[in-house]
Amino acid sequence: MKIEELIKEKILILDGAMGTMIQLYKLKEEDYRGNRFISWNRDLKGNNDLLSITQPEIIKKIHLEYFEAGADIIETNTFNSNRISMADYEMQDFIQELNHASVQVAKEARDEFWKKNGKKPLYIAGSIGPTSKTASISPDVNDPAYREVDFDYLTEIYKEQATSLINSGADLLLVETIFDTLNAKAAFFGIEEAFDETGKNLPLMASGTITDAAGRTLSGQTTEAFLVSLSHLPLLSIGLNCALGAEQLLQYLEILAKNAPFYISAYPNAGLPNPLGGYDETPQMMADKVKLYLENQLVNILGGCCGTTPAHIKLFSELAANYTPRQIPSLI
Repeated sequence: MKIEELIKEKILILDGAMGTMIQLYKLKEEDYRGNRFISWNRDLKGNNDLLSITQPEIIKKIHLEYFEAGADIIETNTFNSNRISMADYEMQDFIQELNHASVQVAKEARDEFWKKNGKKPLYIAGSIGPTSKTASISPDVNDPAYREVDFDYLTEIYKEQATSLINSGADLLLVETIFDTLNAKAAFFGIEEAFDETGKNLPLMASGTITDAAGRTLSGQTTEAFLVSLSHLPLLSIGLNCALGAEQLLQYLEILAKNAPFYISAYPNAGLPNPLGGYDETPQMMADKVKLYLENQLVNILGGCCGTTPAHIKLFSELAANYTPRQIPSLI
């Protein structure tokens, strides 16, 4: 069944955090390197996307746990699989392989789930992160006009990643944790070019991140402005993730739900980070808060970001089964 049909019938469940689950394995430098990169000239610990190549069984197990928890959609382990982010590890030439390996391991997890539990609609979303650069803000306070990247270069690197995700068999593309909408516009422009070149069109998801108590993205946009800036795109869904917990995200989600001509996604963090950078909300604590999303019919896709685990997603799945999805409002 196409996701465009299933999303009309039920609230779809997105998976939870990949990084949180990887941290539980307490991997060392040699684990990240594996045999393939044993003599690489840069430290590789922390390059989680690389684990799809060097530790694929770990990534597959995490995906499988999310499927078993009730996720309808899992994200590929490709949040940083672009030339800008991989430059930190001098691995810019591995973009195609990183994206391909991550899609394949996600597909293997899905096949394993189907073999054990029987077939049901399950989707693999190609995760496209924001990169570590911004096209809208100067990193130099003494030179406000300076930019580390421009729109054309961002378009090129996003196109490269999107093309690999498409050719590798992703079911949809998720441009996520958008802190600079200009970056996102470049991402979608690059995706459109990838669609043209591959001859394939996939459903598109966009998810922004609110970074302060005033309800703005890092580049200064309000939730309304973020929506308007991307409203020309043929999106399946638009939503918010990361930065805030479920309680803090609620008011901004209400704005999107009221005004968006698309389906709505939400995958908040497990609360705000504690002084040590961890997340303290238990699955039950978080489920009690996202229940408001469901009661008020604000969402069509519900998942978790930083700090969330299969235990969180399991409760979300059980809870969401009792509620009807948001209907796209008539905005005429």
